[in-house]
Amino acid sequence: MDVKINTNAKDVAKRIGKKGKELSASIKKALSITAQAGINIIEARTSKGVGFKGGKFNGYTATYAAFRASRGRGTNPDLQFTGQMLSSMTSRANSKQGEIFFSRATESKKAAMNNKTRPFFGFSDREEKQLAQVFFKALK
Repeated sequence: MDVKINTNAKDVAKRIGKKGKELSASIKKALSITAQAGINIIEARTSKGVGFKGGKFNGYTATYAAFRASRGRGTNPDLQFTGQMLSSMTSRANSKQGEIFFSRATESKKAAMNNKTRPFFGFSDREEKQLAQVFFKALK
């Protein structure tokens, strides 16, 4: 018994290329959705005064706490004096990776300084699992 398969190589290559582009676009969209979910996680956790490594943020110095109180701000560390730093957090994605970053240089410097004393810019193992679920759900 003989089986012969006739193909048009150009047509096959074209179809594979089309599916590859569709898959690439789906991955990019899923990574974009996942990165935004990551921003939401960071913002929600930070507003509660909790770092990504677990536990509450270190307290403010007495001098800074008094300054915050004089300006009508709370004395529990939440990294939100004006709200500009966290609001400048944004994301972008391509078909290989999603990235979360700060859109303004001054806020990026502020975040780097805050992250040294109160680590907030990252994800715990549990949060990474959450983000993986978001990614796979968005990929479907």
